[in-house]
Amino acid sequence: MSICYLDGSYQPLAEARISPMDRGFLFGDGAYEVIPAYSRRPFRIAEHIVRLGRTLDAVRIPNPHPAAEWETIVRELVARNAWDDQSIYLHVSRGPDARRNHAFPVVARPTVFLMSEALVTPPADVLARGVAAVSAADFRWARCDLKTTALLANCLLRQVAVDKGCAETVLFRDGFLTEGAASNIFIVRDGVLLAPPKSHLMLPGITYDVVLELAARHGLEHAVREILEDEVRTADEVWLTSSTKEVLAITSLDGRPVGDGKPGPVGRAMLAWYQDFKNKVMRGD
Repeated sequence: MSICYLDGSYQPLAEARISPMDRGFLFGDGAYEVIPAYSRRPFRIAEHIVRLGRTLDAVRIPNPHPAAEWETIVRELVARNAWDDQSIYLHVSRGPDARRNHAFPVVARPTVFLMSEALVTPPADVLARGVAAVSAADFRWARCDLKTTALLANCLLRQVAVDKGCAETVLFRDGFLTEGAASNIFIVRDGVLLAPPKSHLMLPGITYDVVLELAARHGLEHAVREILEDEVRTADEVWLTSSTKEVLAITSLDGRPVGDGKPGPVGRAMLAWYQDFKNKVMRGD
């Protein structure tokens, strides 16, 4: 049985309860993080906690714990659950109020909730063939850099892909690539890896950072710049990256093959570097 953490108590997930007056339930008024743990080692936990703090500050929710306490809670939750590889969901809402009111409560009592699931990454056959994606206009709000729980727009955009039997929706805003509905997007053109710059229109992904670090470490030519929609549609390779999908080639976009319709050489090299990094650094082997 999965064990979760709710406001100071570790308990079976099936028994966890919050008030229906919680603003996270009523308004999606909260922040979250997803932290992968490999061989029970939370990956870049400090960076995740810093990003959480940045979101909490921006939406004016008091941070319930200093960094050291967050780390203790996360590591204890990992220890209490059965899987060696876990995906930790960390959620902080503004908490309950006496009445439904758009204005913040005078005194905030944040609700803190964490749960663990088995971390399931793409199997070898999916990595070998890549996945299909669709595209859509990015109609989300203008603070996509904040990891908030108000994800209805992302859910609608992700469902566009699901309805068409695809793995992800690639988003464009005003003719430029932003990201995926639940991932960051990279492309390769003429052997050069291209990534859209961090801005208020995309989430600064932890895996995004790892990919750029690996590119620099292995001497792969790369650039961070605005990427035109046409550049994506005519790219030699397109990838999606996230904590759970890691590095995954998109081999079809809107029913048309990307490149030759197979994972390209740059992506295969990056995947190998990433797997080596995961085994040696994330797992500490």
